[in-house]
Amino acid sequence: MLTPLQTALHLARQALWLTSPNPRVGCVITAADGTLLGQGHTQRAGGPHAEIMALRDAAERGHSVQGATAWVTLEPCAHQGRTGPCCDALAAAGIGRVVAAMTDPNPKVAGQGMARLAAAGVQTETLDRTSDEAIQARELNIGFFSRMERALPWVRMKVAASLDGQTALQNGQSQWITGPEARADGHAWRARACAILTGIGTVLEDDPQLNVRGLDVPRQPHLVVVDSRLDMPLNAKLLDTQGTGEQARQIWIYTAVDHANSEQAGKRAALIARGAIVIDMPGPGGKVDLTAMLHDLARREINELHVEAGNKLNGSFIREGLVDEYLVYIAPQLLGPGQGMANLPALTALSNTVKLAFHAMDRIGPDVRLLLRRA
Repeated sequence: MLTPLQTALHLARQALWLTSPNPRVGCVITAADGTLLGQGHTQRAGGPHAEIMALRDAAERGHSVQGATAWVTLEPCAHQGRTGPCCDALAAAGIGRVVAAMTDPNPKVAGQGMARLAAAGVQTETLDRTSDEAIQARELNIGFFSRMERALPWVRMKVAASLDGQTALQNGQSQWITGPEARADGHAWRARACAILTGIGTVLEDDPQLNVRGLDVPRQPHLVVVDSRLDMPLNAKLLDTQGTGEQARQIWIYTAVDHANSEQAGKRAALIARGAIVIDMPGPGGKVDLTAMLHDLARREINELHVEAGNKLNGSFIREGLVDEYLVYIAPQLLGPGQGMANLPALTALSNTVKLAFHAMDRIGPDVRLLLRRA
């Protein structure tokens, strides 16, 4: 039988594709004898948070929450944003005790939610960060914590490769190395990201849509294209995937071209007319400054960045130490000489290798899915 916090974590996972850029949070309200009174998870940005959903659920069930305990996977918010402070709503409802798995890393909260609850006479408890529930709560919102603590999104690089490490044949053919189960799983990982990033090389070679397909998702992740020379074709398929309304997909094109360059002024204007946002981020060697770009994406509230690019851009991310996690699908086949996952310099000493640690390993159909992080 699940504990109230484990149930709250289960609820938060149901919001995996929903809450961006807000954290995924679950809340369970119980009576003194453990009876479930109400539960809920955070809705899409601008909608009710988990605590409000749980209070509403209790009311719809006809339960009083006077003196009850609220179990939340993240500290209740204490600031006025698109919604009101959840800590005030809990106190006003008569909640007698609040147990949180984690302190909110957002500087606008960061302990203030629990402090305001305590000041209102509510008993409060925050779990030790080494507890299983706290670890799960952080993992569930690893991108949100990254953005709040480092001012950087959590960068996850996705690769599909053969057993001998090739992502394509020498002639570029790569469809399909992995099976349909792995490809469907890849779309689920796209869905949880705030944005998908690729390079102009992939756009020119494959003309991809880079959206989520085969899943009923409430929103499409935003799209980021690294395009140093502003070579984006005006008829690229990805420019047709923006959608409309509040959940419309933003397309950000990062370039190293001087915005005052008259030769590119017309191209820039045409891309903007197609709905793209062109951002100048020049770095050394006429390339986009990737670190500055990541900080800019964090300011644009990107928590998790899903990288699906070619070996050149992959190599640049790896060389600059910008990849937090590798999502690698390995197919049980050998391709022989082909294209590797990343262009990296030849090393002369094993001590200089990129050190990684396995985080998770799973069978996905006939393939294997590996999650690796920096050691």
